[in-house]
Amino acid sequence: MSRSLFIVLGFLLLFSLELVSARHFPRSCRTKGSASSSSSSVQAASTSVAAGTGSNNSNSTSSGSGSGSSSCFPALGFKMPSSTPSSTDNWWCAADTEYAFLGFSYEVTACQSASQLQKEFADIRNRFSSRYVRLYGACDKSGFYDDVVNAAWDNGLGVHALIWFGFDGGNQWETRRDSLISTLHSNPKAKFVTRVVQFGSEPLFDDVLSHSALASQVTSTKQKLADIGIPVTVSELAYGYQERGGAQDVLDAIDSINIHMLPFFSSKATTGSAAWPLVETDLNWFIAHGNGKKMYFDENGWPSVTSEGVQANSASAQANVGNEQGYFSLLDSHCEDLKKAPGGGVGWFAHIYSDSQEPGYGIYNTQGKTKFTFAPRTSC
Repeated sequence: MSRSLFIVLGFLLLFSLELVSARHFPRSCRTKGSASSSSSSVQAASTSVAAGTGSNNSNSTSSGSGSGSSSCFPALGFKMPSSTPSSTDNWWCAADTEYAFLGFSYEVTACQSASQLQKEFADIRNRFSSRYVRLYGACDKSGFYDDVVNAAWDNGLGVHALIWFGFDGGNQWETRRDSLISTLHSNPKAKFVTRVVQFGSEPLFDDVLSHSALASQVTSTKQKLADIGIPVTVSELAYGYQERGGAQDVLDAIDSINIHMLPFFSSKATTGSAAWPLVETDLNWFIAHGNGKKMYFDENGWPSVTSEGVQANSASAQANVGNEQGYFSLLDSHCEDLKKAPGGGVGWFAHIYSDSQEPGYGIYNTQGKTKFTFAPRTSC
């Protein structure tokens, strides 16, 4: 390790111990109030992002480089077959190709029509060179996930599916879980586009389930999906784990680590373009506790406006378009660093596709215009 890297890591350790985790105020069922990011790390990372191993995740079955070989799904040059293959063997791109920009979080509370899904998934793939959509929220309309699967297949996109808990308690999430599992088995295209199933969002932070109960849910769902080879994870903040004593049982149970990265809410936040130390603090915590698993930033962004559930915890943090753009430009500039992380590098999503889905976080505004030029790298 170089002397300069040692100094940086020492600074990050001291910095992380000073951070104060900010609580959020849940909004309505339609949009979730974004929670704190860059929270207090309780232990120094044993392996930093700048010294990651870049090893492959066991769930990946084919190799490639950059944004993926054209012979694997969902590489940008991949041509979808006319019918489903006989199995998923050698179907998915390798973990070490799934770093840099991957795609968008996409809220489905509006229960978009099949035609709207087709139109917007085509835009996500073709205009922005996305490989994935990460679902957010829930639509309980019968057959909706079939529409998602069909739109993803038709447009060459993979899907990070979500079992949504919501904010009002109750057990509706169990029905959503069972419905999703059923569709994943019944739709012949589902296992070819569904990369992972997530429990979320932020079940630990929101105290929906104890960490032991959540770990049991992950393990049970993995068993139910083992025959079709779909991994299972939890969509969560670093602080969600940390406030539960690390919740190592959950980290051990999940197949990949799907991270909420929202540095705007840190008490140390300043600008989007200066957020790298906050990002790296949380990332290094996951590296230290994640046993080399593949990592994604899925609920990941900086708001351009505040709202009832989106308020800064630092006087220096401003919600505006310039800072939203600055944050994504920052991630793009650290492509080489994120590529070095264990598990094949960190792939990141932009949260969220449009302001019409969640105010302030969209790349599109509510008039359907992009708020700024958005063309991040998909490889480096």
